[in-house]
Parts: sequence; C-alpha cells; structure tokens
Amino acid sequence: MSSVHDSALLERWQAAWPEALAIWSRYTRLQPALLCSSVQAARAEGLNGSFAMIRFADQRVVIDLATIARLGLDDYALEVLAHEIGHHVLAPANATDHLRLLARMRQALPTLTQHAPLLANLYTDLLINDRLQRQSALRLADIYRKLADTAAKKDAGRSPAGVWALYMRIYEQLWQLEAGSLCRQTLDARGETDAWLGARLLRVYARDWLEGAGRFAALMLPYLLQEDVQQAALTRLLHDTESAGRDCTGAGLGVVEPGEISGTIHPAEDPLITGEDAPDTDDAQELDGDGLGSAESQPTQLSGGQMREPFEYGEILRAAGVVLDAHEIAIRYYHERALPHLLPYPRQHMPAASEPLPEGLNRWECADPLDELDWLQSVLQSPTIVPGLSTVKRDYGEQPSELPTLVPIDLDIYVDSSGSMPDPRQQMSWLTLAGAIIALSALRAGASVQVTLWSGKDEVRRTAGFVRDTQAILAVLTDFFGGATAFPIHCLRDTYADPQGRARPTHLLMISDEGIDTLFAQDEQGNEGWDIAARALARAGAGGTLALNLPEQRFGYVAKALQTIDKAVQTQGWALHAIADWAALLSFAQDFSRRHRHGLIPPTPMDPTRMEPAR
Repeated sequence: MSSVHDSALLERWQAAWPEALAIWSRYTRLQPALLCSSVQAARAEGLNGSFAMIRFADQRVVIDLATIARLGLDDYALEVLAHEIGHHVLAPANATDHLRLLARMRQALPTLTQHAPLLANLYTDLLINDRLQRQSALRLADIYRKLADTAAKKDAGRSPAGVWALYMRIYEQLWQLEAGSLCRQTLDARGETDAWLGARLLRVYARDWLEGAGRFAALMLPYLLQEDVQQAALTRLLHDTESAGRDCTGAGLGVVEPGEISGTIHPAEDPLITGEDAPDTDDAQELDGDGLGSAESQPTQLSGGQMREPFEYGEILRAAGVVLDAHEIAIRYYHERALPHLLPYPRQHMPAASEPLPEGLNRWECADPLDELDWLQSVLQSPTIVPGLSTVKRDYGEQPSELPTLVPIDLDIYVDSSGSMPDPRQQMSWLTLAGAIIALSALRAGASVQVTLWSGKDEVRRTAGFVRDTQAILAVLTDFFGGATAFPIHCLRDTYADPQGRARPTHLLMISDEGIDTLFAQDEQGNEGWDIAARALARAGAGGTLALNLPEQRFGYVAKALQTIDKAVQTQGWALHAIADWAALLSFAQDFSRRHRHGLIPPTPMDPTRMEPAR
C-alpha cells in the first residue's frame, strides 16, 4: 500500500495528538506530528522502513500512515503518538543525551559497535513503553503482538533472532504477561535469567536510565554474537530513532564520562539488580509495587580527564544519524575541545581616535557635498539663500585624544602539517588544538586571524586573508598534508609586502618542530628567508613566537636546525617556547594569553616579550 485515501484515518490521528501530549504532562508542548499520507511523503521526511520516527533538530514526530494501515495499527493512534512523544520527553529527550547514550552503548560493545544505535533504540523503547503500559494503561502489548505476527510472516522459515526473543520476554516479565504471549520462542534457563535481569535493570535504573545503558548492552552482547539481528524484520519496524540526531549538535561529547567505563558490567554483576550485597535501600533503591525495584543514582558528572579521539567522536555522531564527512567532524571536535580553554587575548596600547574640533566657517560651493552645508549659519549671515554666495560650511580640526585605547592584536598563525605531525581528523592533534584555542580567543577579543597550514613545496592551504570566520579558520587548521617539510616563505613575504605594514598590529605565531628552520632558507625568487622573516616581524608590529617541539638529541640535521633557531631568537627577537612533547602545547596556548600582565603586548615591534624554553 503506497498511499492512504481514508481521510477519516488522518482526522483520527490528528485528534489523538493533544491527548497523547497530555499523557506525559498538560504542560508538554511539541509541534503537531507530521502525518504522511503516503510512503513517498514519509521518505521525503527521512522516514524509511519504520512506521514512525523522531527528529531532535526540529523536535518533530513523523508518522507513515500508509504503513500504519498496512500493519493494522489504525486504532492505536494514542499509543503510537504517546510513544514517540516519550522519546522527546523521557528518553533520550534531546540530542546531547542521545549521543551520550550511544557512547555508553559502544563502550559495552567492543566488537559490535555498529549495533549500538539499534540497542539504544530498544532500550529507550523499553523505558517508554513500560511507563505507558503500567501508568497510563495504554495498549502497548497489543501493538507488539501485531508487530510480532507481521515479522513472523516476513521471517517465515527462519527461527526468531535471539535478541528479539529475549527482548519480548523482557516485556512479558515487566508486564507480568503469560509466557509466549509476546515471545514466540521458548527460552532456555539462561535466557529466562537474562530476561529477569533485563526487567530488573529497567526498573532499577528507570530514573537514571543513562547509568543502565551500558549494562543493557552488556546483557544483549552474547545474543548479538549469535545471529544477525539487523536482518530481522522487527529491526526495520521499530528503529524510530535511527536518524534522530541528523542536523543536530551535541555538547560535551568530546569528554569520556566516568559512567561509560564503569557502566559496562553485566547486570548479573550489579548488586543493585541482583540484590546481593546491595547498599542500604534508603541510599540506593526504592522498591515499587511489583517487587522489581527502582533506584535513583546521582546524575552522571562530566570528567575533565580522558578525552575521545576524533575518529571515535565521528563514529558516535554517525551512529546518531548525523551526516558529516571526516573534515566537518574534525571541525566540530576541535571547536568543542577548544571552547573550555579560551582566555583573554593579548592587546596593545594604541592612540585613541582624534575628536573633531569645530573651528571657523568657510564658503559652501555648489560642488561641495550637500550634507556639509550649515543652514543655520547661512541664514544668520543672510536671510536670502544664494548657493555659492551666502551659503557657508563649518570647518573642523582634530583634537588628539589624551587617553590611549586597547586594541586586540591580529593573529597570523602558521601550523606545520608535514609527515611528522598527526592527522587531526584521525587522532588528537595538539598542534590543531593549540591553534584553535589561540585563534578562537583572538576572535572573541575582536581580532582577525589568518591561518596558514603548510607542509612540502606547493602544499599550502590558508584562509582568505585575515578573517573573523570561525568555520573558515577551523577548516584550515583541521586539514592535513603529511608531506615533506618546506615553510611557505612566499606566504610570509606577500602578507607583509607593504612597507607601511598592516593597519593593525599583528602577532606572528609558528607552531612546528625543528623543521621551522626552513623559514630561513631562500624563497623561489632567490630572496633570503632571514630578510623576509625580519621584515615581516618589523611590519607586523606585535612580535612573533616560535612554539616548537624540539628533541633533546642535538646532532646532525637537528643540531644545525637548533643553531638556526637560536640565531633567529638572538638576532631577530623571536620569542621561543620549546616543548618536549606535543601535549605541552595546551599549556602554551593558555600561557600565550597570560604571559603579558593585563594581557598587554608592548608596542615596540622589535622588542617582543621573550618566553623562556619550557624545562
């Protein structure tokens, strides 16, 4: 069936929406559900395979009425709509918690992380359906009977997947239904035990469902290893959060929460679930009427320690339905990582703008701009206005300001992307993170930033000059070449070709290793890099910093490169910040904004404040 022509069905489902909202709370407010009258219309909204879905980006519920009619669920408008609203209200509730849920599921599925989105969907469905069935007396069990019958016809000749048998048996345990009413397969003793553990888990962690997510995944892991659950018909029918996170941004995903690791235990090893050696009831759990119990744990707090790698960060986003390529994911990753470290950006004393000082009057000619005509003074001199004869204009002089003003200095940053550097799209790059922290701090202070990423000859990517576009800056910082090492001297030369220098003071920042010595070689025109670097420092007007990862061994090429760097520091006035490993760049990025008292950089271009090498 490709379309629904029965307008009465559409009207019934539209009428059920307010009541479905009220089941959760009379204060619940969501946009009305998108009721698609055909499969084609549902696919246009992103719904494909299932009969319902949610979207966090616009907080919508999408229903495929054609599939609803085909499955015989016409009379279950209240149940279906209330269930989908539950995903917005109870679990996952928002894009951030959806991503946190997927992260915990993935930790418990070390070899089967591709199944995390499905298990997350099943887990939140259990939470929502148990509440609606028991507290609101909705007919969720009847819906699962119909869906199980439909799936059995599609999977005819094949035994039910162990995951689905266990999943349905958990519902029977939760709702105290007769065995076999939902689960069409007889479970062995282990399966019965796991179903009981699953029901206990749902009740124990009903109020802190994120803490129970890893335990649910650990419970299901052995069954995922047995059969391909993705091929089961119920997978396609029940996966209503498959694309819930599309076009969303989640906050805090870069941090590995403590519960992600500790929560991957099997429910049989959790004393709150088994009741063995459990903590005091008053502190940890609260039994309900059917004896399965409930617990309220403290909310999970974010950890400031362990961080995710960009690759894992991207995998979690893709599992939530976010459609981004590796480069776009890296931009989002480093933006999130940099934000907590933003600090006051250095500024420089500059003369304040002069103030206009009225002086005398002068004749206004017909060729002069009309807005310069002083009508009042013209009328006072002659009641008869004769343009060019009786018209006057006010002359202004300039009165210098007595107080200087603080101007944020612009930032010109050059980041090494040669083969010795990590690819920021695959693993954490401290060079990229340090550059992002300083660049975003500069933007927040009102400065403009130019970023140049470089590697070998002709391997250069840079922003379109000095910009204030966060995305453009991060797009350059998160790119990667991985080639040879040859500083783009021509970029430095062309940026500071004007003898008058830039209109605003600019600080030069080089992030590299001993390969920065290529800055002082000859360019393609035969010009000496030493001359170009010295001229750039003078015309930039706010000094320069070399943030370099320098090895301890000083022989061969390394020794020669270090001599060149030392000469640049001694003769040209570069401020050197030497580090022993890339992780120390994070402290450099923080110190960069602190190293001048009150965040001020002295105006003398050739006398920048030096930084002592890190010990």
